[in-house]
Amino acid sequence: MTRRGRALKVGILGGMGPAATADFYTKLVRSTPAVTDQDHVPVVIWADPTIPDRTAALLGQGPDPSPWLEQGAHALVLAGAELLAIPCNTAHAFLDTVRSAASPVHVLDMVAETAAEVARLQPGATVGVLATTGTLKAELYQHALAGRGLTPLVPDDTTQLGVMSAIRHVKAGGDLAEARQLTAPALQSLYRSGATAVVAACTEIPLLLQSSDVVDATAVLARAVVRRALADVRAIEGNPCH
Repeated sequence: MTRRGRALKVGILGGMGPAATADFYTKLVRSTPAVTDQDHVPVVIWADPTIPDRTAALLGQGPDPSPWLEQGAHALVLAGAELLAIPCNTAHAFLDTVRSAASPVHVLDMVAETAAEVARLQPGATVGVLATTGTLKAELYQHALAGRGLTPLVPDDTTQLGVMSAIRHVKAGGDLAEARQLTAPALQSLYRSGATAVVAACTEIPLLLQSSDVVDATAVLARAVVRRALADVRAIEGNPCH
């Protein structure tokens, strides 16, 4: 099986954090219907771990990351990227900035793609959101889910502290089992409050939670990238040699 046509070159605006960027690229590869190396999507990765903390910025406790995001978007476009993805949910609070910097290259919306997938799979559902405090403060998922006829639920302030501790634990390269325990109270509270699905709405959280009830926003974005990048490519029978 070979392909006729050309896949779009994908730019990944990453580094927020590095492990989450690596996880996204792995999921992008796994989501691609490839038989040979040549069937995969061409990718350029800009992984800048110096981008200031997005949650701190949204809480008024740190610098605005916009200049760093703009620089990354410019670098990806200059490298030939024809489609951009940002594997960081909190950075989507600055999506307009990235889109302006990347114009006319299209930048996918991870939050909107995830809300659309949940609505398709569980219309009218009550959906818990595990995310950074910055993502929750910006109400990214609350608005996106409600806009799709879903009812969003977020952790209370106490259990949200555990979620943030777990995220920091992953970013620091800590023990994942310990980090998983830190998210447990929030997860349990969301289910007790009526959630029938929970969105892993921070790209560190899918590294901790593996459940059919947990919607992995990272994986949703990867599938959306593949659909868009391969939209004009047709598979044909051919020589499968590399």
